[in-house]
Amino acid sequence: MARDFLCTRTDPVVETKAGKLRGFRIDGVYAFHGVKYADAKRFQQPTPVKPWTGIKNALAYGYVCPMLRQDEPNNELMVPHRYWPLDENCQYLNIWTKALDPTAKKPVLVWLHGGGFAAGSSIEHIAYEGENMSRYGDVVVVSLNHRLNILGYLDLSPFGEKYANSGNAGNADMVAALQWIHDNIANFGGDPDNVTLFGQSGGGMKVWTLMQTPAADGLFHKGVVQSGCIDGTLDLSKSGGKEIVTALMRELGVDNVEALETIPYAQLAAAYNKVMPAVAKTGAYVGGNPMPNDWYLGDPCVVGFTEHAKTIPVMVGTVLGEFAFMPALTEEEKADKAAIDKRLHRMYGEHTEKLQELFAKAYPDKDPSDLLFLDSLFRAPSIDFLHKKAQHPESGTYSYMFSYTFPYDGGHIPWHCSEIPFVFHNTCLVAAFNEAGVTDRLEKQMCDAWLNFARTGAPSSEDLPAWPACTADDEATMIFDRTCEVRHNYDHELIALHKVARPPFPFFGGEDEEEQKIQH
Repeated sequence: MARDFLCTRTDPVVETKAGKLRGFRIDGVYAFHGVKYADAKRFQQPTPVKPWTGIKNALAYGYVCPMLRQDEPNNELMVPHRYWPLDENCQYLNIWTKALDPTAKKPVLVWLHGGGFAAGSSIEHIAYEGENMSRYGDVVVVSLNHRLNILGYLDLSPFGEKYANSGNAGNADMVAALQWIHDNIANFGGDPDNVTLFGQSGGGMKVWTLMQTPAADGLFHKGVVQSGCIDGTLDLSKSGGKEIVTALMRELGVDNVEALETIPYAQLAAAYNKVMPAVAKTGAYVGGNPMPNDWYLGDPCVVGFTEHAKTIPVMVGTVLGEFAFMPALTEEEKADKAAIDKRLHRMYGEHTEKLQELFAKAYPDKDPSDLLFLDSLFRAPSIDFLHKKAQHPESGTYSYMFSYTFPYDGGHIPWHCSEIPFVFHNTCLVAAFNEAGVTDRLEKQMCDAWLNFARTGAPSSEDLPAWPACTADDEATMIFDRTCEVRHNYDHELIALHKVARPPFPFFGGEDEEEQKIQH
């Protein structure tokens, strides 16, 4: 079907502080791809882009940060990926908007991609496209790339003041992007005083780390953490980067830390991959995550929320089976209750019967075999985050759970990333996400909730029941499923026991090849 497309030398062209940008329009949505928001030398803090004359094209996505290892296509039906040219000069963002009117003041939603702090990109998942969300919700959607892994999160501060915040260079890129948005987004129809961060997995972690970053105060106003709370992400007891950087220099045969600034990235990454496991085994810091210091103040569940973070409304949630990427059990396998019971006992041992009882109470409509794939790695710390944030009544704290069973593979528990197409109004882009009369309704309910949270700080939809904020003693959780409902503290006992009983990640139940196949 033909789509209405426009791209001329004069329309759409938008003025930014550094110069003019040319984008394109498709079906009523203006798009600007590959907008440079900052520059940076390796391990250094970002700086504003240099002004230019004339009109610069914003018609192609910008570079993606290089990865420590080659990406390998996998589970593409469940999490469809796109791959793009890599370069460490990767400070680019993308914008979708229906208006180029500085007086429009539409809500701005800024997407922070997953992949931890080591991998991923703003276009990695096909459902990261902001066009449909912008069109449906009449909002401005922005996504961005930033430095990752050793380029964004390697602490060289023991080797000189010039590297004082190298352990947070990737987060500093995001702050620079937010500053660019603050300074320029009005000309794209956005309201710089109504900016919502939303991100999934590593992107969710980025949301709460930026809440704890004073340099970002005032640059965003709400946050959505999707599967982004996880214990042990930041160990404040670990020292700085002296050990890992020294090992890296030794492997590369250099005695001057500045040599690391010019060694080709592939060589640097190969050396890091070689020396990192031995350093990590000693318990020392090896990089890969933001470094708590005076610039980034640390995990709020450990050090407490900053005074500014207390004022930021948040939504926090997970999906029922975060790591359930394996093929679903067949109807015959699910019907074999004795075999399922055997697998559950092998996985949970003496806790099995109690977990079965608690799971049936928390999820009475789910198949008992879904307990094999229940997540608490994200859900338990999410409960903790919600409890601690809700103690601060300065702003609303909202909880959700995505538990919809997909028709894919004969009935599949939701997996890590599976809520993303619903949030972006992009289920039409992912074949496994289409069930007539169900997924379209759930997509509307979820996208509405995210959009209204961005507008007002309270999630809602005309197709959802009332969604109250959490209190310190009451986690009011919106269950997104075939039937959406709010439940209160509904799974706390289940998750507390599951956290104790679950086998070590990532090989839940990994006692034999059969169980590995089930869980990995």
